[in-house]
Amino acid sequence: MAQGRLYWMRREWLAIDAGQNLKGEDVVMSLQRICAERGLPRTIKTDNGSEFISKAMDKWAYERGVELDFSRPGKPTDNARVESFNGRLRQECLNAHWLLSLDDAKAKIGARKRYYNESRPHSSLQWDTPAEFARSCWPKPTSTIAQKPEISVSERY
Repeated sequence: MAQGRLYWMRREWLAIDAGQNLKGEDVVMSLQRICAERGLPRTIKTDNGSEFISKAMDKWAYERGVELDFSRPGKPTDNARVESFNGRLRQECLNAHWLLSLDDAKAKIGARKRYYNESRPHSSLQWDTPAEFARSCWPKPTSTIAQKPEISVSERY
C-alpha cells in the first residue's frame, strides 16, 4: 500500500502548531519533522491559506518532488475530511477550554492530539484508534538480535 494512501486511511493527526501569524516557513519546519519520521508523501492536499501558498512551501515541495494539491477557493468540500476534522477540533477542544496563553494552548492541543491518536476509536478504522490502525499496517520490524542474550547480567548475582 502506498505511503500517501496509508496516511489518508489511518486518519492520524500528524502535527499541529499553535502560534500567532504562522508562515510558510513554520509549515516547512513541521513538514520536515514529519517527513524525517514518516518519509515524504506523494501529495499534500491543502487549502489556499497564505502559509500553504507561500514561496517557502512551494520550494520545499518542488525540491522533494511532492505535489501540492490546492482546493478550489470557496470550495471547502474539496477537502471535506480536513474541514470535518477542523470543525471537530474547534468543537471538542478549542471551544471546550479557556486558552490562557500560547503555552497553555500548546499543552491542551497536544493533550487532545494524544487522545485523538491513542484513545479515540474511529468508525472508519473498525473502531481502532489511529495509532492501533497504524501499527497494524506497518510491517513488523525484524530483529537481528538473538532472542536470548548469550551473557546474562542477572545470572552473575
